[in-house]
Amino acid sequence: MQLTEGKTEPTGYYLNEFGVPAKALVDAGYTLVLATPKGNAPAVDSKSVIPQYFGGDSAYMEQIQRFVASIDGIDDTLSLSEVIDAGLNNYKGVFIPGGHAPLIDLANNPEVGKILSYFHSAEKPTAAICHGPIALLSAQNNPEAFNSSLKSQADAEADDWIYAGYEMTIFSQGEEEYFESTLTDAGLLYYPSDAMSTAGGDMRYEEMWAPHVVVDRELITGQNPFSDKLLAEKLINQLNEQD
Repeated sequence: MQLTEGKTEPTGYYLNEFGVPAKALVDAGYTLVLATPKGNAPAVDSKSVIPQYFGGDSAYMEQIQRFVASIDGIDDTLSLSEVIDAGLNNYKGVFIPGGHAPLIDLANNPEVGKILSYFHSAEKPTAAICHGPIALLSAQNNPEAFNSSLKSQADAEADDWIYAGYEMTIFSQGEEEYFESTLTDAGLLYYPSDAMSTAGGDMRYEEMWAPHVVVDRELITGQNPFSDKLLAEKLINQLNEQD
């Protein structure tokens, strides 16, 4: 991930943000299909493989690690173009986990925008947690230009963003500032919370590190890693209502 001062930071998905909702979905009878922009296997952020994200329970963390390793297709991930070409009507919902990785290639990706626009129009559940909601910014005309403006600190204006006016949440500025305190003389190019409000999101936050999920129509967003179980519950409830 690109930072200020020309520095970079390795990142990936957060283990609990992906693994906990994914296991809940499988336990509820749903089949997972994994996809990344180019079809490369998703990589876990090593900073997330610690018990604190699992209630301090090392055994639970290891259970989720084993589950993720056992997922069918984890080593044969689809590209977004493959998902689109196969037909989006085959899917009941979409889930975007966090970690800072979505800031790299999901926030400015027209293929992400096409997928999200389908689920939005079809009123099918669309869930994202922590930094995952930044991907929602791709569902507008010319997301690349919007993202470039954010990175350059220029005035950014969303162009026909489909989620404008939706209540939603994302990793808060206070939580992000805590993350930045772990970096050495560098910071993020922009705060995701600012980007979402600039685009037109009706942002809702709770205190730092508290589980917090916002549901508005088909959109389900979680504020931080500790919102994993609550987000999974809300997503499964919406999916079940379709049946």
